[in-house]
Amino acid sequence: MELHSIGKFLILCGVVLAVIGGVLLFAHKIPCLGRLPGDIHIKRESFSFYFPVVTCIIISIILTVILNLLGRK
Repeated sequence: MELHSIGKFLILCGVVLAVIGGVLLFAHKIPCLGRLPGDIHIKRESFSFYFPVVTCIIISIILTVILNLLGRK
């Protein structure tokens, strides 16, 4: 029975990785992703720093809602 649960877990991990890979492939087609007001972008002569604060917050909220809906039984 233990191997059965490990197999299910590995299949689930594979599906999750495939979905994440698909999202990363098509992320450039999502408008304004990573360029929202509130994202930090500092450019100097030889230095560039970018941290998408608002984008991270929005993605976190969306993932929280999705995972809460999927986790309820």
